[in-house]
Amino acid sequence: MATASTSSQKKNQRTLRIFILLLLFLFTLFILSRDALEPQLSIYRDLFVQTRPPSSLNLPLRSTETLISADPELDDNAVALIGKNGLNTSPENPISSKVNLEDETSANLSLADGNDASLDAPASSKSNLDGEFHEKSTTKEHPTSSKSDFGDKDTGKEAPVDGKETSSEGLFSSESGNDNEVRKDSTSSSQSDDDLSNTKREKEGPVSEIYSEDFALWKGCDFYKGKWVKDEQYPIYRPGSCPYVDEAFDCQSNGRPDSEYLKWRWKPDGCDLPRFNATDFLVRLRGKRLMLVGDSMNRNQFESLLCILREGLHNKSKMYEVHGYRITKGRGYYIFKFEDYNCTVEFVRSHFLVKEGIRINAQGNSNPTLSIDRIDKSAGRWKRADILVFNTAHWWTHGKTARGQNYYKEGNYIYPKFDAVEAYRRAIKTWSKWVDNNMKRGKLIFYRGYSSAHFRGGDWDSGGTCIRETEPVVTGSILDSYPLKMKIVEEVIQEMKVPVCLLNITRLTNFRKDGHPSVYGKNVTGGRKVSAKRQDCSHWCLPGVPDAWNELIYATLVAGQGSLMKHY
Repeated sequence: MATASTSSQKKNQRTLRIFILLLLFLFTLFILSRDALEPQLSIYRDLFVQTRPPSSLNLPLRSTETLISADPELDDNAVALIGKNGLNTSPENPISSKVNLEDETSANLSLADGNDASLDAPASSKSNLDGEFHEKSTTKEHPTSSKSDFGDKDTGKEAPVDGKETSSEGLFSSESGNDNEVRKDSTSSSQSDDDLSNTKREKEGPVSEIYSEDFALWKGCDFYKGKWVKDEQYPIYRPGSCPYVDEAFDCQSNGRPDSEYLKWRWKPDGCDLPRFNATDFLVRLRGKRLMLVGDSMNRNQFESLLCILREGLHNKSKMYEVHGYRITKGRGYYIFKFEDYNCTVEFVRSHFLVKEGIRINAQGNSNPTLSIDRIDKSAGRWKRADILVFNTAHWWTHGKTARGQNYYKEGNYIYPKFDAVEAYRRAIKTWSKWVDNNMKRGKLIFYRGYSSAHFRGGDWDSGGTCIRETEPVVTGSILDSYPLKMKIVEEVIQEMKVPVCLLNITRLTNFRKDGHPSVYGKNVTGGRKVSAKRQDCSHWCLPGVPDAWNELIYATLVAGQGSLMKHY
């Protein structure tokens, strides 16, 4: 019996040893194979501590990522996703560098404007702040695209931009809170950081990363004091590639023989602007309405904005005017929908921002009037926008506006004679009071400054010319000139309750006598030269100078300078 018991114990001990060895073997396999098994078995992620690598927002930049938002892992005042410009390998030649260009030929031009249209459009939605630190990337991109067929778009519906009132902080975020597109923390997701990164990359383009140092630099940088430098990556979009440039601004298609005017980039003295990123701009606009209100100079900027944002679209057919309108100078209201981002970019024509009218004189004839104490009739539309860009200037130097005889009106009284500069001051104050009374602080409001004209030998209506101007101004009094109207605007904005950002592009446009259509505001047909007596030396060729104005809007969003709006 003892022998049988001892034999049984030895057998059990041997079985136990074999079992333990088998467990050790399986555990060793477990250790060695966890990396291969981990993507399939999420339980392993709970057993082994992982160090989370920094993830990236995969937004394409021609040079660098530039966004600002708050990281939930940092304190409330910490800044994440703050930009460092990528390396620019092209030389930055000063504006005085010589450009050799061919002489221009002549063509005719039309400067007329038409009547307004009356349309409505919907409201906006809120964005959430979310972001992470990124490392430096020297990747450069310069997207270009071919012209799409404007007529193929679905244009039968109004642009629905649904959601709640937006906050001012939300306007600076590049991440939207809509639907399921808010990024999830990788520690609570079954998808790895690499998988998330690849998914984002496929959706929004290659990664471009940034540093935080430039944020402090941007905060103290005067974006409007600087110079134009040559940049071979410019223009942002190819001439002739954008279907939203109307004939009056399409200089290359209209026969302008030189092209070096397209290759200048605005550079502030104290910093570099964030490289323009159309995709990031669109992400910041998600669920919002951006509206430009003003004269044909704002239409010039509006067309530029459509073209540079179009560069960020993978499917360009998802950008369209909601009523199917082609852009012409005869129509005064446009709504362009960016379907993938549920946002709109709109233009409302308002020559003076105050109300134009008609009076009937003693002979029964009708004469125009301008009520400098009443806001323009289109103001109801302005309330619906989240970001607004206002301007008025050039019409104050024309005809009856400049003469001021039986034209300016306050209440029911028409002044027999009134000074145009004082009328401008009162009109801007009327606009500022309306903004203070009707605009909530959650909106972002820009006032774009006076855009310089470059007529030689006369004004726009008296034989002034700018043909054969192929280089920026290098020296001269025009570089330091600053209109009285701009001083008035600055004074009025300083007194406003609602913050307004002065997009002060006056001095940067002083340089650019080479950027106007001159005689290339209209096609030359049949090889015949047209009259050069009426030239356009006020508006700008596209691509061209207005692209820089929109780059400054983007830089304001990225650098957070919108919070300093009253101090421009």
